[in-house]
Amino acid sequence: MRGYGFVTMAAAVALAVPVGAQQAERDAATPTRTAAKDGQLLLSERGYLTRPGLDVIVFDDIYPDGHQTGVTVIQHGLRVAANGDIRLEAEPGQWSPMSKGGERKIDPATGTITQTLSFPDPDKDGKGFNPIFYPDLKLSYKVRVAPEPGGGFRVSVDMDQPVPAEWVGRVGFNFELFPEHLFGRSWVMGDQGGTFPRQPNGPVAASTGPQVPVPRNAQPNGPVQNPNGQILGVPLGIGRSLVVAPESDRQRMIITSETGTIALLDGRSAHNNGWYIARETVKAGATTNAVSWVVRPNTIAGWSYAPVVQVSQVGYAAAQPKRAVIELDARGGATEAQATLYRLTAAGREAVKTGPAANWGNFLRYRYRTFDFSDVTTPGMYVLAYGGTETNAFRIGDDVYSRGVWQPTLETFLPVQMCHMLVREKYRVWHGLDHQDDALMARTDLNHFDGYVQGPQTMTRFAPGEIVPGLNAGGWHDAGDYDLRVESQIGTVWVLAKMVEELGLDYDATRVDAAAKSVEIRDPDGKNDAIQQIEHGLASVLGGYRALGRLYRGVITPDLRSYAMLGDAANHSDNVFRKPVAGLGVDANGKPVDFDDRWVFTEDNPDRELYTAAGLAAAGRVLKRDNPALSAEALAAARAIAANALARAKSVPNKVFALAELAQATGDRAYFTALGDMTDAIVAKPGETAWMLASIRGDLPAAMRSRVDAAVVGYQRTVQASAKTDSPYGIPYVPKIWGAGWDIQERGVQQWFFEKGWPDATDEASWLNALNFVLGAHPGENRASFVSGVGAESALVAYGVNRADWSYIPGGVISGTNLVRPDLPELKTWPYFWQQGEYVMGGGATNFMFLALAADRKYAGAKR
Repeated sequence: MRGYGFVTMAAAVALAVPVGAQQAERDAATPTRTAAKDGQLLLSERGYLTRPGLDVIVFDDIYPDGHQTGVTVIQHGLRVAANGDIRLEAEPGQWSPMSKGGERKIDPATGTITQTLSFPDPDKDGKGFNPIFYPDLKLSYKVRVAPEPGGGFRVSVDMDQPVPAEWVGRVGFNFELFPEHLFGRSWVMGDQGGTFPRQPNGPVAASTGPQVPVPRNAQPNGPVQNPNGQILGVPLGIGRSLVVAPESDRQRMIITSETGTIALLDGRSAHNNGWYIARETVKAGATTNAVSWVVRPNTIAGWSYAPVVQVSQVGYAAAQPKRAVIELDARGGATEAQATLYRLTAAGREAVKTGPAANWGNFLRYRYRTFDFSDVTTPGMYVLAYGGTETNAFRIGDDVYSRGVWQPTLETFLPVQMCHMLVREKYRVWHGLDHQDDALMARTDLNHFDGYVQGPQTMTRFAPGEIVPGLNAGGWHDAGDYDLRVESQIGTVWVLAKMVEELGLDYDATRVDAAAKSVEIRDPDGKNDAIQQIEHGLASVLGGYRALGRLYRGVITPDLRSYAMLGDAANHSDNVFRKPVAGLGVDANGKPVDFDDRWVFTEDNPDRELYTAAGLAAAGRVLKRDNPALSAEALAAARAIAANALARAKSVPNKVFALAELAQATGDRAYFTALGDMTDAIVAKPGETAWMLASIRGDLPAAMRSRVDAAVVGYQRTVQASAKTDSPYGIPYVPKIWGAGWDIQERGVQQWFFEKGWPDATDEASWLNALNFVLGAHPGENRASFVSGVGAESALVAYGVNRADWSYIPGGVISGTNLVRPDLPELKTWPYFWQQGEYVMGGGATNFMFLALAADRKYAGAKR
């Protein structure tokens, strides 16, 4: 369910990366926070308006689909409102038309921030957004934000030309209020009032005009139209002034229009992931000050950010390095509290270590201290207190990872994600038998709305629309979208294979019956669950390879309505090939979709082929005993795919990956020779590729091994240096618009391999700190473990296919804390933030599982 408005994912992420290196960010001056005499907002050195308890950020992010752009309000440390901008719909949703950012100006003298924007011309601005969702509308404007006396701010919209007559009443300024903080709170508009509802309620009515983003190609004679109108909730209230949460000093905000009336809408009436919306439409003929609001968020005098003590929510092995990170208000004084570690006893608690926390410095918007308690090794339950706050209870003991940590990923998350299966857990059915009508060959010359591209040919014996056999078995649903990307499928296979091979993973808690297409959670069948999961992944990847004669790019639904479906996977299609289904809508080219069967896409991508060959080779090695026939097929496919792709591929890491795994799987010296020929490229960037050689280091040509060893030693010195300076978490960490948890876990796995191959050069903390980060030692006030159901506090509301239920899947790993530019780390309890809360296949949960299992084997394994 990842949509990116008018920018691609890569562009959105690039726009959100903080400017400059992390060291420069850390050393930058603390934002100006000294209020003027009347408490007026001032311009900070990071380019936003600020005073104690309030920050107003103006178009630092360009990510509207993720509710991260426009005029944004951070009140008492929490982002409470965002996406303040002109919109063409009262309740916009994913893929709704969104303006394109232009020049941004800051006037230091007045503190005024002005952003120029325009709606793209779908016939000219073809890059960076999908033009099929944009109307033939030429509209440009400026949004100005300036401090107001008394601590508020003014938002003004200047239209460069009046809104076209046919669009009057449809173009308006939207300001979105984050729902979860407001559930049960009240609102007041004059003599109207009510409470913000937990779910959207009626009455509803059809609006007029271009509301739902129907592809332009489906209606070539005019702008995007929806004859029936968008079905919207009737406004909760209408008036010139809106008071948000008047009963709460921490949340009260007054929004007053000087140009018209404000409608308070529940954006969830049209889209499950909507927010509450304050909206004013632009009047006919209006240009300068077409919309003008004064917004006054309340702040509590003397407010400061309370200390947050961040530790692993699971705990630590006795011999493991242990360090708490303490996050503090950057305006704090010189006097600091003592940190105290308590051991929980029958009598309550006893202090076992007290002392000062070491100053680390500034990172993003906070100041950090650390408290090392590695010398505490007595098994037991502990809490750590600092400055009036304390952690959840956590455990110290060598078997801390031996139960309920990595196991839920294998026991529950992976089985639940299994495609083409009926999945039960005792009384519960996670999903019914699904997608038995996978898949039809995708139409050609198609740029799918989720990034799949089918070129002018299918590159197979199948014509568009024909049934491709062998694809209705195996694979795991991408956690938010149901689709099957080849890289996520084989990535999951590879990590599982490495856990079997490197860490001796042999665990049975699930009954998997591939023939009956049935799964029973917590019903062991005497077989290694990891092996069965590997077989399931190969059923999809090799099933496609057998039928197509090449790898698939992916399997995905062709129409938006089906793509957006939440709930039981069995409802995604009728399980019958090519049975006509009415009302499916159109594909990304605007052509009607006749069947609910998913489509399979192909591509010519030698780099991705090599990545897949590496996973197939690893799987072939570990299946030799349990499934020799599948093992042989996987190895043969890996050889053939690599032979076809090596000469055409450009990615050095993918070449090394495939060669290393094939060398280990076959012992064929030709692969070692090919690796030797790449020595220069490997030692030039050892962090990207050298870890792949850890398991075959002793078999490398001597001259190559010597050079790689030296390169790794040098690289690990940089790793250790950056761990001390890049972030207070002991890992290189570059926050971005997408939660960095998956990247950090992936890098942690790589560091484990570096320690395996080069133990004297590699610090074990480099991968253990990655594990701690995922389990709770990460920035922001939300200390929860990113692993659902693991740890005292964890992500219990996640962006899985069950997100509409505000639920979670045990063992799933969310993307985690992300960055609201320029400096706010954020992890909210909200099921629709894919950039914070999404589960994914292909390295998310399984990379965490690898790290936790590695820690288990390191500390508890030797004593078993």
